[in-house]
Amino acid sequence: MKTRINDFLTAVREMRAFLILWVTQTFSALGSAMTGYALVLWSYEQQGSALVTALLMVSSYAPYVLCSIFAGALSDRWDKRKTMLVCDAVAAGTTLCTLLMLRTGTLQIWHLYVLNAINGLMNTVQQPASEVATTALLPRRHYQRVGSLRYLSSSLTGILNPILATAVMTLLGMDAVILFDLFTFAVAFVVLLVFIRIPEGERAAAKEPLMASVKAGLAFLREKRGILSLVLFLAAINFVASMCNATLPALMLPREGGETALGLVNSIIGVTTLLGSLLATILPAPKSRVRVVCWTLLFSMSTENFFLAFGRSLPVWCMGAFLGWILIPLMSTNLDAAMRLNIPQEMQGRVFAARNTLQFFTIPLGYFLGGAAVDMAFEPLMASQGAQSPLTALFGAGKGSGAACFFAVQAVLGVMICLWFMGDRHIRRMADAEMKP
Repeated sequence: MKTRINDFLTAVREMRAFLILWVTQTFSALGSAMTGYALVLWSYEQQGSALVTALLMVSSYAPYVLCSIFAGALSDRWDKRKTMLVCDAVAAGTTLCTLLMLRTGTLQIWHLYVLNAINGLMNTVQQPASEVATTALLPRRHYQRVGSLRYLSSSLTGILNPILATAVMTLLGMDAVILFDLFTFAVAFVVLLVFIRIPEGERAAAKEPLMASVKAGLAFLREKRGILSLVLFLAAINFVASMCNATLPALMLPREGGETALGLVNSIIGVTTLLGSLLATILPAPKSRVRVVCWTLLFSMSTENFFLAFGRSLPVWCMGAFLGWILIPLMSTNLDAAMRLNIPQEMQGRVFAARNTLQFFTIPLGYFLGGAAVDMAFEPLMASQGAQSPLTALFGAGKGSGAACFFAVQAVLGVMICLWFMGDRHIRRMADAEMKP
């Protein structure tokens, strides 16, 4: 026991700078998430349209997909700490603009689209700088803990955000939510400015033209085929996962108590992710991180969607959510460590940016196709089935049965994707290399 305590204290000392940065950035992220949640509620009250509120997320995400590959090249040229400070300051400026327009009664929906797009652009530039800063602040043996700590922070944010935002709005109004966001920004900004020093590696990209830097990130992925295959694997999984996210409300909301059921399932996902993050934090590093990534994704794809497809009750759906998400933080920690260990620090900004573009462009596509497939194909298909139809016996009748049927298709597709990439020779070769002493 004494040895474990000493090891823990040693790890805390070695990770001190990163932990200070992580805690304050998590605090700031909670404030930003509360503002985002409050503005979604505000926009829905103004327009009563789900599409209007959905476009808030689209406007935030579009700059990330479109500009991420260039942001990494710029990040490798710039001082990481200064980049993070500038991006945080601009993002805080958009929040302050929102507050001022809200107080003067001039805030309109299109203002939020523009401000969200600016925020999304800042996140696009900041994210690769933050990735490289994390690598610089941590000893190699703690890389696996990064992903679990990030899932821990996102889980806490996901659990606390709607609760705190609703409570503060009810008691003090939306102005108070935004002011709290600005306070959390100020704390994170001062800590980064005064207390954090990020070691700067060689900025090789500074000698290259911008397009040459972008090409360097893509060329690295083409050369390291194992890493590229992992990125494409995650892109395919993200496509299925985003279709699932688009389908979930269509499955539950038409049923009795649908809003409660949807909220509870989302809460179960948040709590499960938190538990998974704690599990990933305490587990030792595996012999092969790549194999952990593959098998955990296969387990997730083989459970949740089948439970959602064939389940008819809230307990079954909650069990599916638990099984589908409990190992995702473990997957993420090992994927993150594998990337950091196989990509040189001076290349990480460019490579992470290229990775993000390839890995995440499938998400908006999945959301669009998921919603369209439910409305235009699967719900009409199930509506045309009679009471004696095998499909009715499997997925039920009435609105929501089409979404259940589509979940079954997604489940099969997810399993097939996992098996396909687990057989990829580049991924298998990378996994075998990890097993060698």
